[in-house]
Amino acid sequence: MAIDPSSTPSPVPAGIPCWIELACREQAVAERFYGALFGWEYTTQRDPATSDGRYAIGALNGLPVGGLYRAAQGAPLGWMPHISVPHTASAAEWVEHLGGRITLGPVAIPDRGTIMHAIDACGAPVVFWEVPPNWEFVTGIPNTFSGADLNTHDGVAADHFYTKLFTYGSHQIGDGEMLDYVEWLIEHEPVLYRYVMGSEYSLDTPPHWLVYFDIDPARGVDAVAGEALMHGGTVVIQPYDTPFGRMAILADPEGAVFAVIDHSRVTEGWGRAEVDDPYDD
Repeated sequence: MAIDPSSTPSPVPAGIPCWIELACREQAVAERFYGALFGWEYTTQRDPATSDGRYAIGALNGLPVGGLYRAAQGAPLGWMPHISVPHTASAAEWVEHLGGRITLGPVAIPDRGTIMHAIDACGAPVVFWEVPPNWEFVTGIPNTFSGADLNTHDGVAADHFYTKLFTYGSHQIGDGEMLDYVEWLIEHEPVLYRYVMGSEYSLDTPPHWLVYFDIDPARGVDAVAGEALMHGGTVVIQPYDTPFGRMAILADPEGAVFAVIDHSRVTEGWGRAEVDDPYDD
């Protein structure tokens, strides 16, 4: 028996991305960049789990869109999606049963539920969150979270781990060979994606998540890529067309990689050419 998406009174069903978080070196640099690019404003909370005791919550029109914090020395940096679970204690048992391992927690956070960090069965870090009843997380509008890909070298292990953990449906949207790209679904609706890294990635690239942000069609992905450059970021992969919309892969001034997408600009086939590994330092 896996975690049932309907088994909890939580405001977020199990298996749904319920938060995104950026671990950075210099929080002020990150706040300026994403504030300028996406129009976010911030409130700061005390958090003893962060390296400096501070945790910034980004908001758009007063509604929370994600968190930023200064990572401890040597800790991994970058964007991480958090996935909702009804009970972190039972989720921890399932994670280990399915070949993952717990790296932190479960830890209760005042007024914000209980959180648990893990490494999944394909070696990627992931965060599970048992959110409180009053949880808020705005998604699906311009300048907010749109979705996330798990980029892995082992699609079989990733599919087995997450489909067993959350009873996701799994649907291949590539050809399964040249392009092994799978969507994970709840009640026929995609919630996350899994991509087997191709030749654009070096073999030693670690498994990782790629977080996407929605872009207003009136603004456009090409303009956002240019603005990222002006604000000190990098265009890792130039804008290109996909069946899901026009997208680009960018990096902030500290090198944290993320994607932007305009879902109105869909096309048949993939416009992306061979590119350098976006995670190759």
